[in-house]
This record gives sequence, structure tokens and C-alpha cells, in this order.
Amino acid sequence: METSELIKKVRKIEIKTRGLSNNIFAGEYHSAFKGRGMTFAEVREYQFGDDIRSIDWNVTARFGHPYIKVFEEERELTVVLLIDVSGSREFGTVHQLKKDIFTEVAATLAFSTIQNNDKIGVIFFSDKIEKFIPPKKGKKHVLHIIRELIDFEPESEKTDIAGALRYFTNAIKKSSTAFIISDFIDKNFEKELTIANRKHDVVALQVYDIRETELPDVGMVKLKDAETGERIWVDTSNKRLRTTYKHAWGESQLALQKSFTKSGVDLVSMSTSEDYVRALMKLFKMRA
Repeated sequence: METSELIKKVRKIEIKTRGLSNNIFAGEYHSAFKGRGMTFAEVREYQFGDDIRSIDWNVTARFGHPYIKVFEEERELTVVLLIDVSGSREFGTVHQLKKDIFTEVAATLAFSTIQNNDKIGVIFFSDKIEKFIPPKKGKKHVLHIIRELIDFEPESEKTDIAGALRYFTNAIKKSSTAFIISDFIDKNFEKELTIANRKHDVVALQVYDIRETELPDVGMVKLKDAETGERIWVDTSNKRLRTTYKHAWGESQLALQKSFTKSGVDLVSMSTSEDYVRALMKLFKMRA
């Protein structure tokens, strides 16, 4: 993409998503994603009713009477966006491609993050780690992330969510909040999801297209798998085929929801034909 065109696109997304984060999500983000860690604040003299487990025995021995350690909630968050850049994100049949929603949702979260004075980083993944942008603060950093969201070209078309989660768990040492933005057309990542969520606060944002849930009756159509390149002819006028297709989507979605519930991870799904603002508001209210 040419530089001038890229700048225009970045500016357009900045205006829209920064406005959303300022006007709609200002309070919700803050209350939904609080600092999870506790950091040492001070030592003070023991008072009646204090928890004896907080006694600082070294200071107590030095002064001859009990002192306790006081901790406070660590407000500053580190936020990491794990963004699926595999081939299936290029699919979309109504208003937008899935990758367009990925970009706008990620940008909205990024602006909400810096508005709260938190750090944000990004992991782009396919079936490999395509790019890692370490967490930092500031508008300049967020604009760099948005440029990458718009213009990034992955090396691979395939998906490996388990591999992305393993990398994230190893790369980010400090407890953080992570948003996985994907269509989740993948399997066998529940173990890695559970491990990641033990150390971090993981949230899943699924973006799908209506044509992935059901086929229209339009006769013979040629379908292509965006990740493998395989092409097949399908007779969509066959009612049994359409029913089977719809049932298969429902079953896969149910299995996905069970997997996230078992891992203790919040899952919010949104269609390319729906307003993602509503889905994010649902998430924030769920977490408040």
C-alpha cells in the first residue's frame, strides 16, 4: 500500500476508534479491566485488627514492636492483543471483511488502553509468530500498531492458536490482560489457553461471517478454503447439505464455548454484519 493511502486509512480508523474509546468506553474499560497484581506500598506499625500474616518480621525485630507490610492494587495494566492474521480473516460477504473488524476492534482497545495510561503490545500470528510489538505507552505507539494492522502481510495463511498462546505465555513475564482476536477456526488449543489464563487475564473476541453459519440457496457455487487453497464445488440448492452445514457450525460453536468456559476465559462473538460496539459493551458489562 502506498504511504499516502496508508496514512489516510490510519487517520480514518484513528478518528473513528479513538472517538469510540473516548466517548463510549471511557469508564467501562477502566472498571472492566482493573490491575490484578498487588504491589508493596509501605511499612507501618501494627494496629488492632490487622492481619498477622502481613507482619514484617525483619522491621519488627529491628524496632522491638510489630510492623506490617501494606500492599495496594497495581493499577497499571499491560495489555497484549493476539491478532490472527491467517488467510481466513480475508473472508466477508456482507459489509466488511473479518480483518476490517479485527483492525477496528484492536484499534478501539488500543486507544482505550492508552487513555487509561496502560501499556499495549501486539502479537500477530498465523501458524507461526509473524510479528511481536512489545508493550509500550503513548499515542505514537498506538498509531504504529494501527499502521501494522492495516498494512501487515503475513508469511503464512494457516492458523496455530496453541502456538501463539505458548509464545505469549513465554514472552510476557508480567501478569497482563490479553485479547485474542480471531475467528477461532482451529482446534486443540484448550491446554495452552488454560495455562495462559492462569498467569494472565485472557479474553477471547471471535469475529465470524454470516456465510460461515449457513449457506444461501443459490445453486452450484465454488468454495475455496482460504488457509489451504483447496477448492470444491457445492450444490447449495440441496436442502440436506444446507442443514448439515448449519448444524456443523452450531456444533463447532458449542464446542468452542465449552472450551473457553472450561479454561475460565470470557468469550464474546460478533458477526461482520453486526455493530462490534455492542459486542464490546457486552464484554465490558460482563466484566464490570
